[in-house]
Amino acid sequence: MRKQGTLIVQSDFTVLLDGRQEHGELAAEQLAVFAELVKRPGDMHTYRITPLSVWNAASTGANGEQMIETLRQYGRYEVPAAVENEIREWAARYGKLRMEQCEGRLLLTCDCAELLTKLAGKPSVSEGLLQRDSEHSWSVKGAHRGYVKQELLKCGYPVLDLAGYHTGESLAVALKSNTADGVSFKARPYQERAVDLFYREGSAHGGSGVLVLPCGAGKTIVGIAALAKLQCATLILTSSATSVQQWKSELLDKTTLDEEKIGVYAGASKVVRPVTIATYQMLTHRGSKQAEFVHMGLFQERDWGLIIYDEVHLLPAPVFRMTAEIQATRRLGLTATLVREDGRAEDVFSLIGPKRFELPWKALEAQGYLAEVSCTEIRIPLHERLAERYYGARIRDRHRIASENSLKLAALQLLLERHAGHSIIIIGQYLSQLSIVAKRFGLPLLTGSTRQEERERCFSAFRRGETKIIVVSKIANFAIDLPDAAVAIQLSGSYGSRQEEAQRIGRIVRPKRDGGQAWFYTIVTDHTVETDYMVKRQLFMIEQGYRYQLESWNEKRLSQTGEEVSACLSVN
Repeated sequence: MRKQGTLIVQSDFTVLLDGRQEHGELAAEQLAVFAELVKRPGDMHTYRITPLSVWNAASTGANGEQMIETLRQYGRYEVPAAVENEIREWAARYGKLRMEQCEGRLLLTCDCAELLTKLAGKPSVSEGLLQRDSEHSWSVKGAHRGYVKQELLKCGYPVLDLAGYHTGESLAVALKSNTADGVSFKARPYQERAVDLFYREGSAHGGSGVLVLPCGAGKTIVGIAALAKLQCATLILTSSATSVQQWKSELLDKTTLDEEKIGVYAGASKVVRPVTIATYQMLTHRGSKQAEFVHMGLFQERDWGLIIYDEVHLLPAPVFRMTAEIQATRRLGLTATLVREDGRAEDVFSLIGPKRFELPWKALEAQGYLAEVSCTEIRIPLHERLAERYYGARIRDRHRIASENSLKLAALQLLLERHAGHSIIIIGQYLSQLSIVAKRFGLPLLTGSTRQEERERCFSAFRRGETKIIVVSKIANFAIDLPDAAVAIQLSGSYGSRQEEAQRIGRIVRPKRDGGQAWFYTIVTDHTVETDYMVKRQLFMIEQGYRYQLESWNEKRLSQTGEEVSACLSVN
């Protein structure tokens, strides 16, 4: 029986979801399995069905008929026949091509000989093939396992990789039942479930893939649990030196590994041990654009049985290329969002693996594993002194002018007064803006150039409550463990980055000791390109069920901060 016509399925594969209907939330939950949210203004939400969204759904066990049934069940009108046919076709393509091992040979197999002949004849694919092994198989060059998968995905055919993985160097490691300070420790049920779906013992489908969990949900614990289950030498790649230290601390605190088993390959330290933690920045360092990536040899330093890609959505192109060559090693991607603004989500799928597990943010909030977060967008006017400069500038320059609108300092002061006594993070994109804020309010400023020792000193003071407010650059986009941060105020960001918005909100979602909620504010200059970018930035969090309240503050309100507004406006 059709439920109130919640969905309107269009022939261009967009789906409109009417959130006002009785079954809107249920329809959205089922639709999100195989469709991507495009925009969500008001009550009418727009999704798009793509081959990749269908293949990710298929990798979890969903089939085309189930997807079509969702559209029919909640559809207001008949589902276009062309849409149904394409969904069936896309879903059927998942698993049609397989990568398998046979008597020591790597084979690309397909039940349809005609299709295999057609695809093998493409120059980009044939480059990675050796010879036709049979009517239904081709021998594949071992080093080209990843490249062949990449190229076939571009042709519209994902490869189900069943070729297996080598075990790597063995390593005795187990999870502790108590942490170093005597607190009882056990992985949460959803963390254990995520590891099981990645590992899938006895299944040819397991061994590599991406686990998507919200910020604050314990992705590091999931990675550590996977390491302990596989019992092998492991290379962990992460986003920053701060994150490297956090991984090391968690490994020492929650596993039986000691200092002698853990190496750090970041900054001045280049120690390789059975478990080695490195940064993407280190791996992609080179003296010039023409020089070799001197540290890529880390991938061959030991017989790694597992490579963990923390914050996998940040993978740089050189690491993608290296990953294409090491497909015999198990690969685990961890992220809060698979969104990539550069469109390389297909590379994550083909080289790391499909999405094995995803847990909605709101589901963990309901279970008490995440704090309740109130999101507010505060719109302020463009100061009149900036109008002529703004409208005479190029689009790219307009974004920065609007982002650094000096009226934001007055808005910031009002928010600091509103949340006096709370632990607050002020986040921004532009160092000049952040320097002004830090100087004006007498706050510590942490940027990419801040020495690691100073960063950790400030973060430790913040965790202890000795420092209540810190100003942080885009280093806050990455894993920073600040569990008691209750308020985040975003002054500026990287254009329309959905991933960045999620990461920044993720800094405050850890449950609070007092059980209280958290607040996220983004201050935006109204009637400028900044508001257009903000609509896109918020899409992922809205898809997760968050709602942004809108507050409009006029110049009169901003002037009521106890000072002359002009005192903080001359900065531009």
